[in-house]
Amino acid sequence: MAHGKETPRQKMIGMMYLVLTAMLALNVSISVLDAFKIIDEGLEKTGVTMESKNKDIYNEFEQAYQLNQNKTALWRDRAIQVRERTQKLYNYIQELKIKTLSEAERGKTEGIIQGNVIDRNQIKATTDYDTPARIMIGNDLTDKSEARILKNEIEGYREFLLSLVKEKDIPEQLKNSISKSLDTEPPTLQPRQKRTPENSTWEYHKFGHTPLMGFLAIMSSLQIDLRNAESEMINYLYGQISAGEVKFNELEAVVIPNTNYVIRGNPYKANIFLAARDTTQAPKIFIVEGVSQPWTESTDPVTGLKVYSRKEGLNYTELPAERGTGKGTYERQGSSVGQRSWGGIIQINGPGGEPIIRPFSAEYTVAEGSVVVSPTKMNVFYLGVDNPVEISVSGVPGNKIRANASNGVLEPRGNSFIMRAKRIGNCMVTVSAELDGKWSTVGTKEFRVKAVPDPVATVNNQKGGMIAKNLLMAQSGVMATMPPDFDFDLKFNVTEFTVMTIIQGFVREAKVKGARFNQEVINLINNTSKGNPVMINEIRAVGPDGTIRNLNSINFKLN
Repeated sequence: MAHGKETPRQKMIGMMYLVLTAMLALNVSISVLDAFKIIDEGLEKTGVTMESKNKDIYNEFEQAYQLNQNKTALWRDRAIQVRERTQKLYNYIQELKIKTLSEAERGKTEGIIQGNVIDRNQIKATTDYDTPARIMIGNDLTDKSEARILKNEIEGYREFLLSLVKEKDIPEQLKNSISKSLDTEPPTLQPRQKRTPENSTWEYHKFGHTPLMGFLAIMSSLQIDLRNAESEMINYLYGQISAGEVKFNELEAVVIPNTNYVIRGNPYKANIFLAARDTTQAPKIFIVEGVSQPWTESTDPVTGLKVYSRKEGLNYTELPAERGTGKGTYERQGSSVGQRSWGGIIQINGPGGEPIIRPFSAEYTVAEGSVVVSPTKMNVFYLGVDNPVEISVSGVPGNKIRANASNGVLEPRGNSFIMRAKRIGNCMVTVSAELDGKWSTVGTKEFRVKAVPDPVATVNNQKGGMIAKNLLMAQSGVMATMPPDFDFDLKFNVTEFTVMTIIQGFVREAKVKGARFNQEVINLINNTSKGNPVMINEIRAVGPDGTIRNLNSINFKLN
C-alpha cells in the first residue's frame, strides 16, 4: 500500500482501510476494557486479603517478641525491614497509577481519585493508549523513564529479599517463587516469533502499547506480586524463630514490685509474669560485686545474634542453684551505707548441647536508719542569710530528692540544701522524690520567715556600767555583736554613733562616721572627770543584706 506511486483512488482506498481497522480495534478495545476493569477489581480484592494476612503474621512477630526478645529480635527486625521496603515500593506503584490516571483525565479526577483509592466506574479515558506509554516510557526508553526506574526498583527489592538471610541459604523453592513473582525479564518468544519493540524489553512489553484500563490492571498485578513475595518471605522468617528452641517443663508465676516501701500518695506497682524453667538441669550462675556490667558482649558473625561471656580480670563467684527449681539466692549484709551494684551471667545448656548465656545486673542502696524530731514551733527561716536545711525521704537516696520553696530559693549544697528567703512571712517547702522512675511529691512543710534580730552594741564587750577611764580610752571603738542565742555567723558593721559627756558642767558631744573612736572622742573622754557619764547613742549598723539597724545606747560612768 505504501510502495511505489499510488493513484488517488488507491490512496483513498488505503485511507479507508486504515480508518476501518482503527474502528474495529476501537470496538474490540471497548469490550476488552470491561474485562480489564473486572480483573483490576479482582486484583484489588486479592491485594486487600493478602495485606490482611500479612498483618496477622506481623502481629505474631510482635507477640513472639514480647515473650522472648533475644530469640525473636533478629527475625522480627528483618520482617520489619521487609514490611517497610514492600510498602515503599507498593506506594510508588500506586503513585504511578494515580499520576497516569490524572494525566489521562486531564486533571479532572473529582469522584475518580479519593486519596489513593481509584473508582474505576468513573474513569472516562479508558481507551487512552498514549498517556501510559508517555508517562512510563516517553519518546525513548532511557534510564530516566518511569518504566526503567520501576524495573530497577523491583530488581532491587528482589535482591533485597534473596540476600536478607545471611546465615544460610534460603530454600530453593522460596528463591524460585520470589524470583518468578518479581521477574523483570522480557517475555519468552514462541517458536518462530520475531523480536519486536513490544517484546524486546520488559518495559515495552508492560507499557509500550497498553490502554489506560489495562495499564491499571498491570500495575495492580505488580502490587499483588509484591504482596505475594512479602508473604512468602515473612512466613519463612517467622519459621526461623523456633529453630534451636529451648524446651521448658515448668512455669511459675512471679511478682516483682517496684518497691516494698510506699510513701503515702504514691502508687504501689508490681509486674506479674510467667517464668519458665527446665527442672531437669540446673543452671550455672556466676556473680561479681561492685561492677554494673560484668560481662562482654559481641555479635556472632554467622547468626548476627548477640553473644555474652565472662569479662576477663573479674573475680566471679559461682552461686549455687537450688535443686529442682534452678533458683539462685543472692544475699549480702548491709554493713555500710551507700549504693551497691552487682550482676553476672547465667548459663544453661541448649537443645544441641551448646551453652546459652544471658547477663543480668542489679542495684540496691544501703541507708542509715533515721529518726527525725522536729520542734514545730521553731520552723523558722531568717531573711538575708543562708539557712542550712536537711531534707531526707526514707528509702530514697539524696541524689533522687528535690525541694523548692514558695518564698525563696532552695539550692542543693553537698548532702543538704541552702535556703535563701525573699521576704518576711510564711514559706511552704515542697519535697519531691524519684520513685519508680517518676518524680512525685512526697510532702510539704510550712516555715516562718523572720528578720535577723538586731545586734547588740558593745564597747569592751560591755553594754554599759562602770568602766575605768584609761580602759575606755584604750578601746578601738563600738562593736556590733549578735545575741548569744543566735546561731548564724553574721557580722554587722557599725556605720555611725554619737559620744556625749559632761565637761566642767557643760554637755559635749562628738559625731563619728564609722566604728572607731577618733581623736575627738578620745579627747572628750580624756577631759571627762571620774564619776561623770560617757554616753554612746544614735548607734547605727549595716547587715550583710544591706539593711540599717538602730542599736541600743551604751551608758558608762567613769571610775
